[in-house]
Amino acid sequence: MKLLPDSLNPMKRTPEFNENSIPKGLLKAHTTKAGVWGKIVILEGILQYKINKPKEETIMLDVVKFGVVEPTIPHQVKPMGPVRFYVEFYH
Repeated sequence: MKLLPDSLNPMKRTPEFNENSIPKGLLKAHTTKAGVWGKIVILEGILQYKINKPKEETIMLDVVKFGVVEPTIPHQVKPMGPVRFYVEFYH
């Protein structure tokens, strides 16, 4: 499992999303800006996290396994049934 670098500082956190309220932009390939990392935190259920480049990788996230979003790397998510999650951003 990828980890966030220790030197990061928190920036902000999204509201909590569920399978019905996920913004459409998160369901298709998108990126964070240079220097911005993300941590996808699952509160309930399972979320598919797909990293599109440089090497395609699909990870199932749950309450134990969080997702790490690296700066400028295209990625997307897909709910696997009922899910609740939020994203924390760091720089």
